[in-house]
This record gives sequence, structure tokens and C-alpha cells, in this order.
Amino acid sequence: MSLNKNALIRYKTIDKSLQNKYREWTLDDLIEACSEALYEYEGREVSVSKRTVQLDIQMMRSDKLGYNAPIEVYNKKYYKYQEDGYSITNIPITENDMNVLSETVGMLKQFKDFSLFSELGGIIQRLEDKVHSEKTNQASIIHLDKNENLKGLEHLDLLYQSILKKICLNIQYRSFKAKTSSEMKFQPYILKEFNNRWFLVGKGKKRQILTLALDRIESIQWDLTAAYIEDDFDGDAYYKNTIGVTVMNDKQLLDVILWVDQSNAPYVLTKPLHSSQKVIKKLEDGSIEIQISVHHNYELERLLLGFGNSLEVLGPETVRTRMKRKLQRACALYEKTSE
Repeated sequence: MSLNKNALIRYKTIDKSLQNKYREWTLDDLIEACSEALYEYEGREVSVSKRTVQLDIQMMRSDKLGYNAPIEVYNKKYYKYQEDGYSITNIPITENDMNVLSETVGMLKQFKDFSLFSELGGIIQRLEDKVHSEKTNQASIIHLDKNENLKGLEHLDLLYQSILKKICLNIQYRSFKAKTSSEMKFQPYILKEFNNRWFLVGKGKKRQILTLALDRIESIQWDLTAAYIEDDFDGDAYYKNTIGVTVMNDKQLLDVILWVDQSNAPYVLTKPLHSSQKVIKKLEDGSIEIQISVHHNYELERLLLGFGNSLEVLGPETVRTRMKRKLQRACALYEKTSE
């Protein structure tokens, strides 16, 4: 148990003791109470010195922890709270605390569908009620991009529990290209979110790693008869060289060289396109040349196309040629005259 945790236990013990008005508390009494409390929590004898408790009382009296506890000594021997009914647990919440709590409640509610947070449900509700009663209605300061109408979100909790409990699945899945759905055996590893869509990553019947979009899953059943084979799957390592969720083979791992114009260079420098990004050259006009080492997949092309005429692929030629063709087809759409 850390020293900070021990200190909090002592503060709580001193607070509880001083709330008892039917007993006179000496310094030795408080030392004994703190020792007993720590023994109860740790299951072993913990030496609490006179100096430690004196410093605890001094800390509780100060505003360092926001307590400002009105602890006084009377008859040069006994300790008590000067204010009846005072407790360090009844400290008024400041306006800044209320703002932080309000935003925290909003963020926690984003994950209300996860059973992981089910035990927090009551706490979140009480926090929300407390915040509402303590402050006027105020627009959210932190806004998270979340689409409540996304298909597949209803599967999140079942899949989370499957991964946690290491349970294999029977999944009815229909890809965008398929005319009908098909059933597959699946061993889930991780849930991944990208571009406000959720994906399930794991292994199929042939033990190959697959990525399934949750919005294409039609039904899920636990397969309690199938053995869950332990694999040393590392999601961070698996997606290390990938933008998005489409992981390619090593042949598709390329060093992509990009030119970014002056207006977009600061954004790319402060928010790199990929963790492998490095600056090759800073030009006099404020533009930059950068390199990223990534798989050549659909998500990479879509990201680069999003920059429009603010970005140019300098190499390799395969990526440059594909981008050129896509942009030419896009221009052709705008060159059509409306009838």
C-alpha cells in the first residue's frame, strides 16, 4: 500500500474520530486509532509516529487538500472540531470541480452500453443529479464525436464480455460485397474503433486474422463447446504500420514521401499522419516534405485524398500513380455539364 493511501486512511480515521463528540481525543488516542485502521486495511502492524499524526493534523488544517479543517486543541491536551457536524467528506464543491464533474459525467455516459461501467451507473446518476442541482444548465464544453444511430453498437457489450471471458463465437456476417450473410466460427481478440466505426478483430476458422465491421454483423452466439486457443496477440504491434483497420502484408509496407503546402504544414507537424512520420525537408516557402512508413491500403488513400490540392505524393510511384488516377476521375466528374 502506498504512502499516499496510508495518509488518506489516517485523514479519514482522524476525521471520523473527531466527529465523535462523546469522547475526548488526545494525540495518543488518535495515534492508536490510525494504527488500528492501518492494521485493518493491511493486515499487519504499522508504526504510526507522533510526528506523523501531528503533520496529518497540520495538513488537514491547511488548504493544500482543500480541507481547511477547523481542528482545535482545548485544555492543552484534547483535539476536536470547532464546528459541530464538520467532516472532510462534506467539503463544498467548487465551481471548477462542478465543471470537471459535469464533463466527466458526459464522457462516462458515452459508454453506458458497456457492462464494464454498469456498476458505475448509479454513481454516474448521482453525480449527474448533484451537478444539476449545484449549477445552472450549461452547454457542454467537451464534445465527443459519437453517432448514436450507428448499426452494430448493440453488439459491443456481448463482444467485450466474450473477449474478457475468452469465449469463441458463432457470427452471422454479411460483408458489403456479399449478397447473403454467412456463418463463421470466430475467436475474438480486441475491439477497435476507427473513424467513428467499431470493428472486431480475431481469428476465423482457418486461424487467419480477420477484421469484422460491427455494422455488418447480423447475429452473435456464444460457442461454449469450442476451445479458446491462447495466442500472444498484440493489437498495438498488429496495427503499428497501419492507418485505419486494413492490415496488409509486408510487401505493401512502403515509405511514402509527401509534400504538404504552407497552410497545412503546421497541422501535419502538430498532428502527425502516422506515428512513423518524420520531416525530410522544410522548404523556404513554409511547405514541408515528410515520410511515413505505412501499409498501402484504402484508408491511407482516403486520408491523402482528403487534403485535396494541399498535398502531393512524391513517391513511391505506385502510390503517386493511384492518387493521380483518382484525382483525374474526380476532376472528370466536375467537368460534366449539367443538362
